[in-house]
Amino acid sequence: PPYSPDLNPIEQVFAKLKHLLRKAAERTVEATWQRIGSLLDAFPPHECANYLRNSGYAPI
Repeated sequence: PPYSPDLNPIEQVFAKLKHLLRKAAERTVEATWQRIGSLLDAFPPHECANYLRNSGYAPI
């Protein structure tokens, strides 16, 4: 299909990242970028592998 977010693991990552950013409610651009940097640590390798597996990609 031309656009299938369920088959694209980055869409799942972005959904979680957006949820965490809304929850953080930063008020400045600089604070938002800093928060994004720290939130990326919330995605351990095993979770990333699960996103790939969930999207139908072969296990890593």
